[in-house]
Amino acid sequence: MLRDLRYRIKLFSSQRKEFYSFIKETIGFSPLKLRLYDQAFIHKSASATDLMGHPVNNERLEYLGDAVLGAIVADFLYNRFPRKDEGFLTQMRSRIVNRSFVSQLTFKLGLNHFVTSNTNSINESSRIFGDVFEAFMGAVYLDLGYLRTKEFVIKKILSAFVDFQALERSDNNFKSQLIEWGQKNKRDVQFDTEKNPLTGSDKAPFLSIVRIDGQIAGKGEGYSKKEAQQNSACKALVNFDISDIL
Repeated sequence: MLRDLRYRIKLFSSQRKEFYSFIKETIGFSPLKLRLYDQAFIHKSASATDLMGHPVNNERLEYLGDAVLGAIVADFLYNRFPRKDEGFLTQMRSRIVNRSFVSQLTFKLGLNHFVTSNTNSINESSRIFGDVFEAFMGAVYLDLGYLRTKEFVIKKILSAFVDFQALERSDNNFKSQLIEWGQKNKRDVQFDTEKNPLTGSDKAPFLSIVRIDGQIAGKGEGYSKKEAQQNSACKALVNFDISDIL
């Protein structure tokens, strides 16, 4: 307790007060390890090295934050839509955590003001900003733990910036989305649907495999050929991270 108090006094007596206050207001909790948030804003092009010679940038935090965000959103959707199937939940999650949306969040939360980069081509659509948001998520998780990170995501992101009714009303014909994408980008999209070779009480009778330019992009089971194709197309959209551009 005493060490924590000395730490906070040091923060407020230094030039770090503005940064500390920004993080606190953004996440709704008092940050404990500002060095994690410093690192979250450092693009690999501006990497420094620590005393051991290891690079200091946000790549590892980005990897962690991506997984944490995906898990929290999946948990939230699972409980919000108790009667929806896997395909619906997977597509909804993809629309929330896709690169375009997380890049927008960087600007909506004001994280863009703290980005450190030596890249000349940076702009609002740059991948750097999506990476920063995911790295920021990783920093919050390591600093405060899963439960507080989950509270931050639900209160400050999902409740504030996601219109779930609009997402529900949007096009859920995954097969048509994938075919349209293929036509637009001159990619060959083929569905191969047959009786499911796997048997068992938990196995649907049909299996669909979708290939893009001859390579397997997604597999899906279903109780009809149509359902199997929808599920395989949904997996392909997620695997190729293209559901947000249609």
